Amino acid sequence: MIDLGDRRLRVRRLAPRHDDGLERTTLVFLHEGLGCIEMWRDFPQKLCDATRCPGVVYDRTGYGRSSPWPSNPGTRYMDIEADLVLPRLIAALRIDDCVVVGHSDGGTIALDYAAADPEPLRAVVTLAAHAINEPVCTASIEQARRAFAAGELRRGLARYHDNVDHAFNLWADAWLAPGFEPLDVDGRLPRIMVPVQAIQGEDDEYGSELQLGLIAGKVGGYCETRLVPDCGHSPHLQQPGYVLAEITRFIAPLALVG
Repeated sequence: MIDLGDRRLRVRRLAPRHDDGLERTTLVFLHEGLGCIEMWRDFPQKLCDATRCPGVVYDRTGYGRSSPWPSNPGTRYMDIEADLVLPRLIAALRIDDCVVVGHSDGGTIALDYAAADPEPLRAVVTLAAHAINEPVCTASIEQARRAFAAGELRRGLARYHDNVDHAFNLWADAWLAPGFEPLDVDGRLPRIMVPVQAIQGEDDEYGSELQLGLIAGKVGGYCETRLVPDCGHSPHLQQPGYVLAEITRFIAPLALVG
């Protein structure tokens, strides 16, 4: 548990299983909207092994075993995590060189974070990140809300989150709020100068291929996109071999520090 003063975040450090002694960037993993450390499964460790980079995976504020929000962030929970929480955590962990890998909400937070041009950041990888809120997304969240109220989804999520009702409602209420947009596309994306790799499933139930086009078209620096066939909202779990190979290829020339 890392104490940031107004909150405590549960963090897990990862080391590559085969270390060649070279200093490499740290991979920082940001989970999805209802995720936590465990819900990444073994993907972070596999990516650390493939790239030989150390890693950090953590429960974001209000999720998993991390402490709740000190005050309700409302629809700004991703902005606040990117602008105020993530920089403090990276500083507390004494990480001075990193690549941020974010899934869904975590991918949007990674883009938000990159827009500030933080000194430690070397590159960003997004998996099913949202640049805008689409009808397909709100329809899926409305379906999830019904499933949560029915009980089965709540029971499943309760295994992972200390305060499952707050975790779910923060996410669902924000995304279903009238006029909600996850990202200031025109204000933030053009300020991103580090390399970006954006990956999305062709059958993503929370977003269309438009998300990739907006990210690639708006970021200020290099961006490559990958649309993964036979894949939904979790490319790293649904097509792990392909996704692992693509991210490893992207990170490889950026990984060495110095």
